Amino acid sequence: MVLAVIGVGTALAQAPAPAAGAGPQWKDQAEYDLFQTITKEADATKRLSTLESWKEKYPDSAFKQQRLLIYMTTYQALTQTPKAVATAKEILAADPKDPNALYYLTNYGQMNPATPDSLETGEKAAKSLMALEKPAAVTDENQWKQMKKAFDVTSHTTLAFIAIQKKDLNAAETEYKAGLEVDPGNAQTAYALGSAIIAQKKPERYPEALFFLARAAYMTGPGALQPAVQKQVETYFLKIYNTYHGKDDAGLAQLKQLAVGPKPAPPDGFSIKNVNEIEAEKQQADAAKDPLLAKWKAIKDALMAPNGMEYFETGVKGAELPQLRGKVVSMKPALRPKEVVLEMDGDSSQDVTLKFETPLPGKAEPGTEIRFVGIPSAFTKEPFMLTFDVEGKDKLEGWPASAPAAPVRRPAAKKK
Repeated sequence: MVLAVIGVGTALAQAPAPAAGAGPQWKDQAEYDLFQTITKEADATKRLSTLESWKEKYPDSAFKQQRLLIYMTTYQALTQTPKAVATAKEILAADPKDPNALYYLTNYGQMNPATPDSLETGEKAAKSLMALEKPAAVTDENQWKQMKKAFDVTSHTTLAFIAIQKKDLNAAETEYKAGLEVDPGNAQTAYALGSAIIAQKKPERYPEALFFLARAAYMTGPGALQPAVQKQVETYFLKIYNTYHGKDDAGLAQLKQLAVGPKPAPPDGFSIKNVNEIEAEKQQADAAKDPLLAKWKAIKDALMAPNGMEYFETGVKGAELPQLRGKVVSMKPALRPKEVVLEMDGDSSQDVTLKFETPLPGKAEPGTEIRFVGIPSAFTKEPFMLTFDVEGKDKLEGWPASAPAAPVRRPAAKKK
């Protein structure tokens, strides 16, 4: 039988013991005994030496293909890649559909660093491996299905790797998706797919990428990553998730549950809001709840930005702003003030100074809430202070009415 995992056992299974009848035959018992010694030898170096003896003594063996296969796997075990590749190509020259040689060369296509030969050879082998029909030696349909799954996933992975070397991330994504459809439980493919989408640097597609990364990080079962690798993937996933969406335990739990489900792709309409969308929604809610506070925060944020001084000079200074609200912090002078300092957003900081041409009547206690319409005339970022000129008391709401003056007591007139 042909095995999906290349090994000496493949050749052993295809080589019968000496017997009379049709089919390839050993030249003599000595050749068969030599073959048996080779297939039982675990040491690749010793096995290679015995292989050379077999080849020297029986150059025209009826089992030359089996011998080449053992050569290929032995060179592979000895990390003699050029010789393994050359042997695999020799096998395919005699049998273009040999699954073991095709499988090996397909994996060779993922060699890193890549070479022109590894890319060209790997691509050709991967396409041939995917097109391979069930070999006659494989009689078990279920076994063939499992082998075909392994062949197809490896082929798509190799073609994706080659696409990445060519800087074609769209093609790589297509291949990884095809591989995940073949084997939805393959966490490594899910991770590679998510990474390929991230590498395209399209933030609008990050939700889709996060789905695949979560699937790789939390999937369990036969296709799960090894614990140490899984932990690394989880760390990578959480970093991207928290940067894109922000810390959200409930949302994270929902994504995990969805990602490890039976479907290997996110459902239609799937989305994850990014931090900017979340902040915009929060600002909209705040604006609906307290429009005056939201208006002030927008002004302050713009002033505190790196180009805040430019914003003040070109967009704020000298222009009457819509009504704002603040609470009194201090006044100058303490009675009938011409300057009033306000805090605007509830943190007790001094944010705004109001200047009046005409003194205000009386005074206001600290914490008094007032509303005003003014014209910005000065600004400092450190410490923050925005100064308004307020033209008249009619631009002010909430200033307490001055207490009526006490009656003047005149001394009684002296009697004459």
